[in-house]
Amino acid sequence: MNRTGIQMSPIDSKAMQDIEPALMDSDGVDEMALAELRSEYIANADALGSVPLPGTITGAVTMGVSMLKGESPQILLDKLGERLAYERTGTRLYDALITKCEVMLAGEISMTIEDLEQIRADEARHFLMLADAIESLGGDPTSQTPSADLVGVESLGLVQVLNDPRTSIAQSLHAIVTAELSDKAGWETLVALADEHELSDMVDRFTQALNEEREHLALTQTWYEEAIGLTYGDVEVDELPAQSQSQLQSPPPP
Repeated sequence: MNRTGIQMSPIDSKAMQDIEPALMDSDGVDEMALAELRSEYIANADALGSVPLPGTITGAVTMGVSMLKGESPQILLDKLGERLAYERTGTRLYDALITKCEVMLAGEISMTIEDLEQIRADEARHFLMLADAIESLGGDPTSQTPSADLVGVESLGLVQVLNDPRTSIAQSLHAIVTAELSDKAGWETLVALADEHELSDMVDRFTQALNEEREHLALTQTWYEEAIGLTYGDVEVDELPAQSQSQLQSPPPP
């Protein structure tokens, strides 16, 4: 029986809500003291990280020329690193969902294992495309940028949800929809940054990835709604290109 609510124990709940007088001021709990403590930590904290310097002479020259032109290549490299990290996580999220569905999927919703494998292939292909884009700018795709560090921490909860054997398919899809919403927003930012740097080839490739992520979001939202009994959607996955078909069984990115 679920006994998490305080109404389950009225006597103990009253004791829990009694506040030590020393923690009180005239307006209630002394939030100022807590804020001052946090402020001290914030003021003395280091930055989350830094964008690594190019590891090659060609990369250093490329970045130097861009900076002389008044551009900010370090911001683009940071955001490329962010999407790279997120696509790696996305691939693993779908690996976990596929494993769960192989055990639990019973046909109540329109989602199939093949649908999930296709999306997983898209995520892996996006990862490889981003690694190539970073290298083309002279960066090192194996280095961790500040934004990559950030999304790694942000996505930890999603990974835990998908890998928890107790979560249902509906609960797992809720986490997947959360991931896809963030992914779409991230690609929109990346397209805008590539356009700002007049990298037309990247704009084209990133726009294609953004459109694929929009389709992923539409699909997963439909499946989630079906899983909780809201509606039955008719979103269909287009046929995979030959390049993606060959990657369905590929291992997750390192």
